[in-house]
Amino acid sequence: MTLFLVRHGRPLVDRDRPAHAWELDPAAYDDIWALRESGRLPRGAAWFSSPEPKALATAELLTDSEVGVVDGLREHRRESTEWVEDFEDAVRRAFAVPDAAAVPGWEPLADCRDRVVAAVEPLLAAYGDEDVVLVGHGTAWTVLAAALTGTEPDLERWRAWAMPDLLVVGG
Repeated sequence: MTLFLVRHGRPLVDRDRPAHAWELDPAAYDDIWALRESGRLPRGAAWFSSPEPKALATAELLTDSEVGVVDGLREHRRESTEWVEDFEDAVRRAFAVPDAAAVPGWEPLADCRDRVVAAVEPLLAAYGDEDVVLVGHGTAWTVLAAALTGTEPDLERWRAWAMPDLLVVGG
């Protein structure tokens, strides 16, 4: 079994809406189609997605297979009502002190990791030897990959995530 972690395509950024409500930018479709046609994704895999609109739309563009929606695959919750100007610095603080909210209204990164791992482990157990594709988010996938491989979260990998992008774990 191989786990394929796909980061969603570019969203339409709307400063008046929380990031978890952002839609996929139609200008991102070509990049998503390029990933679909790249041969890097498995055929015949089980597909699951975060319920966030940008992730689910990405999944639906990447496959003709049925896509299960799993609430626990949501991104690191960021419920702050204020725009965070230095987003990268805030995320760095979240990684540095994962048990605390890096910004008021943000989920502690350790809670994000625990939630995502708890959502993924039953999927991996249920699909045994089958490949599994999860479509979701860069921060959630960074802490998930670390948890599954027994390593520290790779902040530089987080910084390098493109939209869309793919990380293969196991295999």
